[in-house]
Parts: sequence; C-alpha cells; structure tokens
Amino acid sequence: MTQAALTHPPAAPTPAAPAPAPRGGLVRWAADRSGWLGPIGVALFAGLLRFWHLGYPNAFVFDETYYPKDAWSLLQQGYEGSWPDHANADILAVPQAIPLGSAPEFIAHPPLGKWVMAIGEQLFGLHPFGWRFMTALLGTVTVLMLARIGRRLFGSTLVGCTAALLMSVDGLQLVMSRIGLLDGIQMFFVLAAFGSLLIDRDHARARLAQAMDGDRVRLGARPWRIAAGVFLGAACAVKWNGAPILAAFGVLTVLWDQSGRRAAGARHPWRSMLRRDAVPAFFAMAGSALVVYVGAWGGWLASGGVGDGGYDRHWADGRAGLSPDSFLGIPLPQVSMSWVPAALRSLWHYHSQMYDFNTGLSTPHTYQSNPFAWLVDGRPVSMYWEQVPEGARGCTSSGGCSAQILGLGTPFLWWAACFALAYLLWRWFFRRDWRSGAVLCAVAGIYLPWFRYQERTIFSFYMVVLVPFLCLAVAQMLGAMVGPPGCSPRRRRIGAIGAGAVVLAIVGCFAFFYPLYTAEVIPMSSWQDRMWFTSWI
Repeated sequence: MTQAALTHPPAAPTPAAPAPAPRGGLVRWAADRSGWLGPIGVALFAGLLRFWHLGYPNAFVFDETYYPKDAWSLLQQGYEGSWPDHANADILAVPQAIPLGSAPEFIAHPPLGKWVMAIGEQLFGLHPFGWRFMTALLGTVTVLMLARIGRRLFGSTLVGCTAALLMSVDGLQLVMSRIGLLDGIQMFFVLAAFGSLLIDRDHARARLAQAMDGDRVRLGARPWRIAAGVFLGAACAVKWNGAPILAAFGVLTVLWDQSGRRAAGARHPWRSMLRRDAVPAFFAMAGSALVVYVGAWGGWLASGGVGDGGYDRHWADGRAGLSPDSFLGIPLPQVSMSWVPAALRSLWHYHSQMYDFNTGLSTPHTYQSNPFAWLVDGRPVSMYWEQVPEGARGCTSSGGCSAQILGLGTPFLWWAACFALAYLLWRWFFRRDWRSGAVLCAVAGIYLPWFRYQERTIFSFYMVVLVPFLCLAVAQMLGAMVGPPGCSPRRRRIGAIGAGAVVLAIVGCFAFFYPLYTAEVIPMSSWQDRMWFTSWI
C-alpha cells in the first residue's frame, strides 16, 4: 500500500498505438491529483451526512442551552451576558424574541469555541441551523484534513482515505458535528496542530538530510511548528483540556528532532536537541499558544468600558493585589502585583474561579461515566429524546415511536480501535515505529488526563477529540492486514478481503445506528433493537 503504487501515472503510449489524447489526458490528470481527489470525495460524503437536515430538531439539544446563547451574547456584547429562564422558548418561538440581558454571566469555559459558533449565527441567525453551522463545517473539514494527514503519515492515499472514511461514519463525530457544542470545534484545532507538526517534521528532516554535521546544524525558522502552537492555543481557548495535549505534542516534536539529528549522524543527538531545538520549540509552541489564548479573551478585556462588562472584569480595580501564597502546596513569599494591569489581574482571578468550578464539579448526572468505559462505548450520552405517539409525525407503530440523538461512537469502529491501539503499542515498543508512536502520543495527551478526574461529573462525548486518532490507528492496522510491499499476491488478496470486510462491517454498523444519531422517528421496537446494552439506555 505504498504511495507510489497509488499515484504513479500510467506508462506513456507507444508511437505504434497512441492513446486518444482526451482520455489519456483525463486519466493522467486524475492520477496526478489522486492525493486530493480521494480526500475531497470522502469529505463531500461526510459533508452530506453532516449538513443534511442540520436544523432538525428545532430545539436546544443537551448543552446547546448554554453555548449558542453565549455565542450570540459575544457577538452582540463581547462577553457572555445573562438570559432569563424562558429564553429558550422565546428564541424558538415564531415570531422570535431574544431576551439577552447586559448583566454578566459566569461561564465555565474560555470563549473561542463560542466565537467560532457565532460565525454561523452571524450568517444565519440565532436558529438551530445557525448555531450548528460551524460545527458541521469544521466536522467536514476535519475529515478532509484526516485524509491528507493519513496520507502524509503513512505514505499512502488509500490508508489516509480509509481513516477519513472511518471518521465520516463514526456516530460520535457525526453527532458532535451536528449540534452546537464545543468539543467538535476543539477536535478541529487539535488535528490541525498534529498535521502542522507532521509537516514541520518533514521539513526538518529535509534540512537535516543536507547537513554536514547533525550536531551543529541549525534548523532555522519553523513556521509550521508555530502554526501548531497557534492551533493548540486555540484548542486551549475552547476548553482547558487542550493544555495536556499541548504538552504532549511539545514533547513529541522535540523527540522527532532528536531522532532526526541521530539519523543525520549526530554523535550527541540528545545534547544537540536540548541545546538547539528544545528552547526554540518551547517558545514557538507555548509562546504562540499563550498569545492566542489571551487574544481569545479580547472581547472580555475590551468590555471594561461597556455597561457592566464581562464577569469580574473590574474585580482588580482599586486592589493592590498580592502574588499567590503557595504553588502546588509549596509556600511562597507574597509580593505586590500592582505593576500588572488590573484587567489581567481580574482575568487571573476569573480563571481561578473557573478552575475551582471545573475541578470541583461533582453534581450527579444520569449520563456521566468513568473514563475506563469510554473506549468501549460503555455509557453514551443521550443528547435528545422525544416520545412520539402513534399517528403523529408519520409514526404508524401501535407501540408508539421515539426520536433520539445518542452520542454513541460506531460500536464496531471503537471496538476495532481497541485492538488497533494494542497493535500500535506493539509496533512502537518492539519495532520503534515512529508513526505508531505519534498516534499513541496523541491518544495519551487526549485520553489519559481524564483519569485524574474520575470523581468529577464527566461524559463520554469528550472523546470526540480522540476520534481522528482512533481512525488513524484502525487504518494503520488495516494497512498491515493487506500486507507490506513485496508480499505475495495471494497474501495481499486475502488481506485486502479481510480489511475490506472490517470496513464494510463498520459502515453497516453505522447505517444501523444512523437513526439514533439524527433523531429519526422510529418505532419503539426498532429503538429497543438498537439498545444492545442496558448501560446505553
């Protein structure tokens, strides 16, 4: 499954039997652009699934009761304002009323994801289609990015498109692309950062290949590394769980520098990496991420002279302020912080309140779950539920019908991903396969930090950020099933049949659960057939 086998143009025709020019030109054109045609085709398929009847249901789905209204408030005021209890009904009513108040509201997450959502609301208004537009668009673009990232990572257009196809038929990614929540937006930024680091790695390797001394060579400007920092800063500005991903990717990129210098003949690759790469990498990624993160609060910072302003915007006004008295339990001397602008001290205080809320949230919820159950679809989240009586909305079942949106990853895909991750661990540990290590690093940075908060109220749909990397893992495993270049035709034929059967099973599983992803009205008996485990109810 090499890239050359998939993109090599056909042999030139002999003078004795020339091929027709238009046909040959079309074939050659398609072959030269196969690295884009396949990914675009998969992305169009994904986009059709994500935009079809996007405005349905005409309701606030799960936490849409928060973020779309916050996005509208940002658009109008620059900060999150207050809403009365009847706001949802007023917004969905005809004629519509939008009872936004100017009083500031405490919010639990940074504003960038809501600013992104506000783009759709600016274009289409404060309606379900408007607040879901950007999540659907980014969910579609993410499929295109994954195909290209998989192609670059594995050197195969087919493997890249397979990963993208798998993600296009993942139920959780579909659901999170069709509702106005933040996690799908964060997924886009995290995957964009991963792709940027891959490009940076290729460019650095090309420079190292021309170096005379792997210890002394300087790799110069690294714009793609800076881009990765920008994307990761954006991920943190959507939700704070982007921070451990930033740390994991930062470690990954300098380890790539170390291995690159070693391959270029460096006698002391670790020392050379620490001296020449580690500090620039820190400033390129952490520095650019910090700039983006603080910039995402621009509306809140600028609201100081507008009415009440953002929540706690004026907390530090008139306060001298002192530095923290401890850090990680270690006592520290306190010094005056009056030299720091009051707006930034207010922002720091606001963040301390957000941290206390996010780490201390333990209110029981029907659909909360433990991270140990997430990879196996142990407890999906019901985002929307409606019981439909017989005779209403096309329901002909005597037992009535239901319409549900269930945040359930396509079961066959997620269960296959468990085996794929085990395979990648073997490849990385015993074969030192850097590609497997890259995917596993992303999995670790996204998934493992949640185990620190098992007592907190957390949900399985947070795993949507992990879906692209699960699909890369499964695609790599399927590529191994087909067989390496040079193996016998019989081996490749059997492997291709097996890999194709897995893909078809995943697509069929997605089609079976599709009604539960889109709130399709189905008989209660059909709904019960899809409740494979009691923990799904």
